Amino acid sequence: MKFSIITAVLNNKACIASCLDSVRSQTYPDIEHIIVDGGSTDGTLEVIKAGEGLEVIGNGEETTKAGDRSEVIGNRKPVHDPLPITRLISEPDNGIYDALNKGIRLATGDVIGFLHADDFYANATVIDNVEKAMTEQNSDSCYGDLVYVRETGNRPGVIGNRQDKDEETGDKSGGRGHGKDDRNGSVGIGERKFKIVRYWKAGPYDRRLFRKGWMPPHPTFFVRSDVYRRMGGFDTSLGIAADYELMLRFLWKNNISACYIPEVLVKMRTGGASNGSIRSIIRKSSEDYRAMRMHGAGGFMTLLRKNVSKIPQFVKRNRDSD
Repeated sequence: MKFSIITAVLNNKACIASCLDSVRSQTYPDIEHIIVDGGSTDGTLEVIKAGEGLEVIGNGEETTKAGDRSEVIGNRKPVHDPLPITRLISEPDNGIYDALNKGIRLATGDVIGFLHADDFYANATVIDNVEKAMTEQNSDSCYGDLVYVRETGNRPGVIGNRQDKDEETGDKSGGRGHGKDDRNGSVGIGERKFKIVRYWKAGPYDRRLFRKGWMPPHPTFFVRSDVYRRMGGFDTSLGIAADYELMLRFLWKNNISACYIPEVLVKMRTGGASNGSIRSIIRKSSEDYRAMRMHGAGGFMTLLRKNVSKIPQFVKRNRDSD
């Protein structure tokens, strides 16, 4: 089973290297990593170049069959082989979900997952565990738990900042420097340290939970690529809630199968687009309601339950899973 991991990035120089390293650290042998850059101008491309042996050659140029694992589209060419990044495109887009749709179209794997530029896997065996669960349960999709983290006590020169991502949509340690926790619940990655501020324990799958406002954490959501081919990608008319609508469409409306891994798969930095201000929260709720009504998954009470269900994630942590 081949996995396609898609990363959308725009001007995130501070965090892209740890994302790339997180994918590179995975022990699973058959992964393609597709980077969709929205035309960064802050040095993000240079960080990718330094980390992956890619040379910036100017916007618009295209190189194909760039090694036995690589096809680079956009503004780079490989200078060594094989490369952890198998495909890369750098050009303006119409937002994160447009970028992710580009990645879906490029994907050649049997299963598609997303790792945003400022997120990282909880350990080095995440993809191994997902493959095992989906194979053993013959499932169309798979998800796990997620933690939100805030950087604290960074050493000089190490910073981080979430950008261009929905926060809506932690903790087994041990992955080659990724996700090592101290006794205070901090997560370390290289020289960076993070404090867990929110624990999203998704729980076993029950389709009926959507009526109560439940959803799996989208950054942990892996889906077979044939589902995307049959049911489509993200609805870009939903600027913030496109991930929620997609999961409603797949799991609620079309009733694809899902399996749950009861451990943290992804760690997400705080500060996402959906929770950055009162205005964005109102917009998010409006789009969530629209998605619910589109697929007959509830109405106002479902929306209320969806928002209220987040509160325990801030005040309750399963320390046995840290």
